[in-house]
Amino acid sequence: MKTIQPEETPLMWGDKRYNSWNYHLRQTFGEKVFKVPLDGGFTCPNRDGTVAIGGCTFCSARGSGDFAGNRRDSLVQQFEEVKERMHRKWPQAKYLAYFQAFSNTYAPVDVLRQMYETALEQEGVVGLAIATRPDCLPGDVVELLAELNERTYLWVELGLQTIHEETSRLVNRGHDFQCFLDGVEKLRRHNIRTCAHIIYGLPGETEDMMMETAKACAEMDIQGIKIHLLHLLKNTPMVKQYEAGLLRFLDKETYVKLVVDTLEILPPDMIIHRLTGDGPPDLLIGPLWSLKKWEVLNAIDDELKRRNSWQGKRWSSSRSELMRSGGRR
Repeated sequence: MKTIQPEETPLMWGDKRYNSWNYHLRQTFGEKVFKVPLDGGFTCPNRDGTVAIGGCTFCSARGSGDFAGNRRDSLVQQFEEVKERMHRKWPQAKYLAYFQAFSNTYAPVDVLRQMYETALEQEGVVGLAIATRPDCLPGDVVELLAELNERTYLWVELGLQTIHEETSRLVNRGHDFQCFLDGVEKLRRHNIRTCAHIIYGLPGETEDMMMETAKACAEMDIQGIKIHLLHLLKNTPMVKQYEAGLLRFLDKETYVKLVVDTLEILPPDMIIHRLTGDGPPDLLIGPLWSLKKWEVLNAIDDELKRRNSWQGKRWSSSRSELMRSGGRR
């Protein structure tokens, strides 16, 4: 007679089967906290000719800061405008000042200090999130970040996108995987919380290649991850790649499967900052299903339930034991 095994009890973070950004912030601050995206007027080394020109082929004219404030306004003006817009959804909340557009450590350290301090001075701000590239972390900038990390809540977000060098060259990334690993090491030497950005659906990448990037992230000393769906936007260099047949959009079912497969192999203590996103509707060429962001998030929740799965379910037992014993990943 066959014995029926009882279903495993899933790990839960509130009402989610993954360690969500919202859950983490509520646990940390005891209330709702949201990011206020800002444009500090920076650029990138692969736009200004230092490394390359043209930028990453997927990057918009606003440096992936399409929902940030207007760079023609001061930081204070941007903060107030974006904050009030977001208060319509969350009337009671605190804020993280989020330097989002372009590479937000790519400037002289005295300029960066002034920017960051201005943001921290705004009422209700409880910390900073700074998005940048791993090749924009010179020693004096890392020292500034280490100083900030000692006195405020800080995340540094580093763009990885893929571990595959052929893809990085194709999208004009301008740095290799080792550069990313070196950037993480610089930040973690000072115990700075680090979040990696990866993109699913890049030109030429198979599902196996995308999962290889996920597996690499699962083994890194990073504390957070953002999983992005590739959005093709008008007026980006990637449009030519699309027209040349180098890019095929992922369908929703494939993307949901990839995300759930990824969650299963990530360590349970890693913070999931993002599972999808939506591009500006007036610029988006595809995939158009991504505009229904909540349908995608609900589909991810449903797939986790269907599998009776959760973040870390397939993370190796040896790694789990290391985490429980307080060892570093």
